[in-house]
Amino acid sequence: RSVKYEDIYLRGYESLKDVRQGLKKYFEFYNEKRPHQGLEYRTPAEVYFEK
Repeated sequence: RSVKYEDIYLRGYESLKDVRQGLKKYFEFYNEKRPHQGLEYRTPAEVYFEK
């Protein structure tokens, strides 16, 4: 759900190449920089590499 509302609907990509590039950037942001409430405001990368 997040990717649709935080990226795809906002950007209005014009080609499949643009979608792929944009999603790559979005998922890097989502996993490495965006804090998640369910993870006590840590990123998924922080939680994963803590193990």
